[in-house]
Formats: sequence, structure tokens, C-alpha cells
Amino acid sequence: MDGLTRQVGAFAAALRRDDIPNAAIEGARIGMTDCVGVLLAGAGEAAPTLVAGMLAELDGPHAAPQIPTGRRLFVADAALANGVAAHVLDYDDVALSGHPSVVLTPAILAQAWTLGSSGRDLLSAYVAGYETWALLDALEPGALHEAGFHPTAVYGALACAAAVSNLHRLDAEKTAHAIAISASMAAGTVANFGSMTKSLQVGRAAQSGVLAAGLAKAGYTGSLDALEHRAGFMVAHSPSGRPDIETRDFKLGSHWRLPESGVHIKRYPICYATHRSIDAMLDLVAFETISAEDVEEVRVHTGDTQMLMLRNHAPQTGLEAKFSMQFAMAAALISRRVGLEELTDAFVQREDVRRLMPRIRCTATIERVQGWDQPFAPADQVTVVLKSGRELRSQAVERPKGSWQRRMTCDELRDKFIDCAVRSLDLAPAENLFNQLWALDDLSTVRDLRMFSGSSRDLS
Repeated sequence: MDGLTRQVGAFAAALRRDDIPNAAIEGARIGMTDCVGVLLAGAGEAAPTLVAGMLAELDGPHAAPQIPTGRRLFVADAALANGVAAHVLDYDDVALSGHPSVVLTPAILAQAWTLGSSGRDLLSAYVAGYETWALLDALEPGALHEAGFHPTAVYGALACAAAVSNLHRLDAEKTAHAIAISASMAAGTVANFGSMTKSLQVGRAAQSGVLAAGLAKAGYTGSLDALEHRAGFMVAHSPSGRPDIETRDFKLGSHWRLPESGVHIKRYPICYATHRSIDAMLDLVAFETISAEDVEEVRVHTGDTQMLMLRNHAPQTGLEAKFSMQFAMAAALISRRVGLEELTDAFVQREDVRRLMPRIRCTATIERVQGWDQPFAPADQVTVVLKSGRELRSQAVERPKGSWQRRMTCDELRDKFIDCAVRSLDLAPAENLFNQLWALDDLSTVRDLRMFSGSSRDLS
């Protein structure tokens, strides 16, 4: 029987739209749509602007557009630039202990542009990448975060290689080579959370997948046991030291993981490890009038892996605040919301926010939730202790709003998309783009998507 690398290659090469269950297509459509909205919101931030400034314009068949400017770049560079823009706000979806759509979508859109791929092709490529990532994640019993690895940047490179190989229609052997090549390009550290480099890691994973598939298409080779070898990818990136990689049928294409794990859409542009606690705090302030000046202490009970990611206890900037439970609780209590307007340097440095953050106390458990794809505690809970001595305690929150199990409606997803997209597009084009993405199965070519601020410009 073929080993893991060849099985992944065979699956990604053969997958077509008609093979995929509708529940998986729904997840792919939601993930890609949400990601494009978040990309449009983040495109003007400093990090993607700096990255794009390093990339040379290009004409010809290997060029794809930067979104939303339409500026033509080498296809892998377009994946890089758009990936950084999509992740810089940390507003993109979550699953598989990482952010699958934010690497897959920029890589797929860039390569699909050069190929003129259809919406059905995009959806198939997304599922090929997601299922690859989901399998690799399932084979590792440990949590990559705890070993310092950024799962999105590590598994994401391989997932993108699988997705882009599917778009290229590479055969099983060349796709396996693409996977092997990408295994040597996967990198990213938790220590860079809260800095520009976190979004760079994501863009690089998208870029690496495009490069790996392109190299394999041209005849470049890797080791066809690169994943399962005793000195290969799975062992090298294994926190447990015990990845489950014994040769057998890994059931790709028969056991579908996307309908089970889905995509969790973020309602707040901040690390997902804070979302349950934000829900808890917002529930409290919805029913109680709480002034920050009346608060003696806020107690948050969460998980130790969550707190590992939330490394910034006294953030100074909006970027640092994305990885701060102290900030998340202060913003939710003071503003009664945690949105893009709160994740700014000016808001983080407000005097009332700065006074409240030191009063946020966190405790953590090593207990892990069972049957969920995030290495989180079973529930988060928030208690607000007032100076009067009164204590207000939230319900325990197991699943955040927007998760696959507590899904946002189409109207809620549209509202988030429009709120994000109008930072780059006018309202009417933003609404039209949402409708195009929501009906991705009917799109004849990706070049019909109106993702560009100069939408009258001929970009096809």
C-alpha cells in the first residue's frame, strides 16, 4: 500500500466537484466568501502594503492580480500579498487549530486567475486542501502551538500545494511531489503572534503552495515519502513525538472531515482564543449596566493553550491587542463590542482601557475540550467583581457564536462581508461581489469576480 505522501497526492489529483458532499461544499463556500471580505478589509494595512512594495509587477500568463488594486504580480507573489492582507486583521475563519481559508483562498484565487478556472474548480481545490490539512492534523495527537509552531503556516503550505495541484490537474505522482516540496517550505512560530510577521507567515504558506505545485508541474521532484519518513515532515513537526503515520488506508475521499470540523467564522477581529470569553462578557453587559470605574476585578477562566497564544498582557498597539485577553475583556466591557474600530492604537491607548486591563485576572486549566478541532478548554467563564462586593458571573460558554455548531445566518455573513469590503470597494460592488461568491458553483470563470477597487478596469 502507498504511504501517506502518495495517498495525499492521489486524493488531491483525482478530486472533482461531483465527488464532494454538499456539506463540504457549503463549508468551502462560506470560508472562501468570508476570507475575501476580510482580505478587502485588511488590504490597506501597513503589513500588506510593505510586502506588496517588495514585489515586482509582471505581465504575461504567470501574472495574477493583487486584490483590490488589480496590480499584476507573479502568481506566487499575488498569493503572498493577498494572504498577508487576508490575515493581518486576524478576522479570518478558524478550524483545524488554525486558519484554513486564509491560506487556501489567496493561493487558489491567484492560480485560478492564470488558468481561468471556474467556481466549481475553486471549490474542489479548497476541499482538496482542507481535507489534506485535516488529515495531517488528525494524525498528530499533540498541539502544534505548544511546540511553538503556527499550524496555519506549517500545515497550510501543504494544504495549498494540494489545492493548487488540483487546479493544475496534475497527476497523482506530480501532486505527491508538490506535497513533498511544500513539506520543506513549511515554517512559522507562535512567538511572532501579535506582530506583522504572523500575517507574513500565512502569506508565505500560500506562496509556498503555489511555488511547490508550479515546480512539480515543471518536473521538479521531492521525496515521495517526505511526510511519513522517520526524518520527515510529520515527525519533525510532532509535539508528541508519536504521529500516527503507519502505512494504511487514510480514507481520504471516503471519510470527509470538512463536514465534521467545518469553518468557524469570527465575529470579532481578534485571536479566536478570546471569542468565548468575549461572548461571555457581552452577555453580562447586555443585561447589567457595568461601569469600568465600578469594577474591582474581572476573572477569566480559560485554557492554558489559549493563554499561550494570548501572550500580550499589556498591549500598546492594536496589533498587539489582538493577542491579549486583558484587552478583549476591557474592550467588551467598555465599548459593549469588539470590532475593527476597537482594534486600533488609539483605542488601545485610551486611558479607561489602560486603567482596566491590569484588573483582568486569568486562570487556566490544562483540561482539553473533547470532540472539537481546537486545543481549548471545555468552556470559558467570566466573573466581574464590583467594588461594592457584588459578583456577576457569566454562563459557561462552550461554543462561540459563529462557530460551525452555532453558525451565522446568510444575512449575518453578508453583513460582516459588507462591513469589511466597503473599506476597499463601494457599497454596490461589495454587495455584488458577495452575491457572486455566495453562488460560486455558478461562476464560469474566476476572472468574472469583481474584487477590484477599479472595477471598470479590464483585468481579464
